[in-house]
Amino acid sequence: MTSATNHGHAAPGRPRVIAAAILPVFLASLFLSAFLLFSVQPMFTRMVLPALGGTPGVWSVAMVFFQALLLAGYAYAHLLVSRLGPRGAGFVHLSLMAAALLAQPIAMATGWGRPPADGEALWLLGLFAVSVGLPFFAVSANGPLLQAWFARSGHRDAADPYFLYAASNIGSFAALAAYPFLIEPGLTLMQQSRTWTAGFIALGLLIAACAAIAGRGSAAAGPAAADAPPVGWATRARWVGLSFVPSGLLVAVTAHIATDIASAPLLWVVPLALFLLTFVVAFRDSPFLRSAMMERLVVWSIAAGLVGMVSVWPLWFSLPVHLGLFLLVTLTAHHALYASRPAAGRLTEFYMWMSFGGVLGGAFCGLLAPHVFSFVAEYPALLLGGLLCCPGVPGALGRNLKPALAAFGAAGLLLAALIAARQVTGSPENPLYWAIVILAAGVMVLWRRPERAVPLAAAAMLVLTGLQPLLTNVTTMRSFFGVHKISTSADDRFRILHHGTTIHGAMRIREDDGRPAEGRPMPATYYLPEGGIGQALSALRAARGGLGRVAAIGLGSGSLTCHMAPGEDWTFFEIDPDVVRIARDPALFRFLRDCAERPPAIVLGDARLTIADQKATYGAIVVDAFSSDAIPAHLVTREAIGLYLSRLDAGGAIILHISNRHLDLRQILARAGAEHGLKAYSIQEQQVEPLNQRYRARTTVLVLARDPAHLGALTGAPSWQSVPPDMTRRPWTDDFSNILEAIRDKSGW
Repeated sequence: MTSATNHGHAAPGRPRVIAAAILPVFLASLFLSAFLLFSVQPMFTRMVLPALGGTPGVWSVAMVFFQALLLAGYAYAHLLVSRLGPRGAGFVHLSLMAAALLAQPIAMATGWGRPPADGEALWLLGLFAVSVGLPFFAVSANGPLLQAWFARSGHRDAADPYFLYAASNIGSFAALAAYPFLIEPGLTLMQQSRTWTAGFIALGLLIAACAAIAGRGSAAAGPAAADAPPVGWATRARWVGLSFVPSGLLVAVTAHIATDIASAPLLWVVPLALFLLTFVVAFRDSPFLRSAMMERLVVWSIAAGLVGMVSVWPLWFSLPVHLGLFLLVTLTAHHALYASRPAAGRLTEFYMWMSFGGVLGGAFCGLLAPHVFSFVAEYPALLLGGLLCCPGVPGALGRNLKPALAAFGAAGLLLAALIAARQVTGSPENPLYWAIVILAAGVMVLWRRPERAVPLAAAAMLVLTGLQPLLTNVTTMRSFFGVHKISTSADDRFRILHHGTTIHGAMRIREDDGRPAEGRPMPATYYLPEGGIGQALSALRAARGGLGRVAAIGLGSGSLTCHMAPGEDWTFFEIDPDVVRIARDPALFRFLRDCAERPPAIVLGDARLTIADQKATYGAIVVDAFSSDAIPAHLVTREAIGLYLSRLDAGGAIILHISNRHLDLRQILARAGAEHGLKAYSIQEQQVEPLNQRYRARTTVLVLARDPAHLGALTGAPSWQSVPPDMTRRPWTDDFSNILEAIRDKSGW
């Protein structure tokens, strides 16, 4: 590529001062545009999140929407550049931005009501479109449009403007880094929206300046699309494929992380920030690492990721493993994209096809996969696609087909042998754990030969994800709200309900002597009578002489039904229809059928909306709605506590099950309760009991009451402690939350 002008000189007829200002003006415009583009995503999704129970699926659908609108913006930019000069394109684009200004400040559109019981993804897409569609579309076109204008500006670097894409991604990265640490903790959602509008106005002024510069420099413009070398469909398909894999992985990794921690901006933006950072690193002439080294690192990271997908690791270890894996695969794909970039005259076409691949990847993971797969098959499948993004792997695999087939067969035989051994010995608890460890070790041993490691990694991914339900007698169900697994314990004595990596209920199906369990089932895991929830219900019942009506948020396997006393009227509020189907099926769990005089009422929908519809008052409200270890933050805010309080009778109490591997919500809930004058008491069970004895799990429970006397003997029990609120903290509200507090409280930082 050649420069459009002599290096270091201004374009003919252009003052040197104006020439010197060209690059700073374009850089400032691209930076601000990217900052706005990627700050509105977590901001608006945070506004929408409470309407759908805080599920990670909201962010997955949001990413699909924003990727689709980004494609529309890139196509619009390509149309402007190919049909109009900078002056005409500038007039059209500024008119669009003026129209988008009328749709601000950004907020949820009125008249949409509550989401439907089915088709949540389509409802979300419509809400996003009418609420934030036009402003996002207007900003999304700026990346390729401004780069194309820069190519016609007469600047000395105009012939190869791709470096500006890396610069714009720095703005995107800055927005995502600032949002969870500065913007979300410091500003309410309404303040964020108004600040975004002010930035949008400033961006319009900068874009007007860029259009004027490009118009003045069009005489010294870079090559037009007609002058650039032609691009074949094979090249376009390569652009789409190299964009598909990292975009799909972005959705898959984010959902994997958010399911086990919290559906909150902090967890959303970290993978997205790394995604953007790879563009900054990859879109350069000098590669970050040699190709052979990148291939080895990718194979190593995928081996570790395979183990992590079915193993329970601490947060400090599992989070870096999955994020590092995502970073390496994405960096490899994006560097291959940059190596295949066309001449500047076809820049907007390149970005359009790249965005098309991104939309396909996001839609595959966010919209299609939850309906096609009953388990999270897209994650390992995309890891296999990441291996194929390594430049030397596809050819090496083709040249070593026989070793590949042999390795695949050996992996399958090894897995079958380990499964058979497990059936005989009854251990380890997870029948596939050591299979994965050994297969991953095989990948690592052969790391110097990626062409041989590829088949082993592929075998591990395909066998372990595709055959796991068949080999381990696991039933899986998948909905918008996550994946539910129903399995039996290693000794075949308990049937267990999992959501993500967390057990949400277990029922004894065989006695210790092997006989089928009969009669009234005994709740296990967190729900044993002597557990924290059982103690709280018993103390409150004794103090009141009965609970009367009880509202339970979260159904699970229905274990709480066994805590009902004669004469009590319980209502369960559950958001996921699949959970209701599981709990009501006596062939799976008998709690609803056998533990109550009559089956309790079940209300489908988000509890914040459905409880608000109730006219009754309750003696107790039990909040047990966490999916895996994720926090439905809108159920623990000041407004949520106020809603529960409005539905409690004079002596009632709120019982919250807050067991969590990564987060401690005691202080956060005590502070929110203090806003309403409530007193908080909590228990953290410390007893250690072998899991295979009664399938008991340690619980953390917090109770909120107007008067400690309403809790009876619970306040004097040595295992229960008062939780004084820290009034220096800012209470969580529907407009504000800070997940870092919960992580810090758990870790003791």
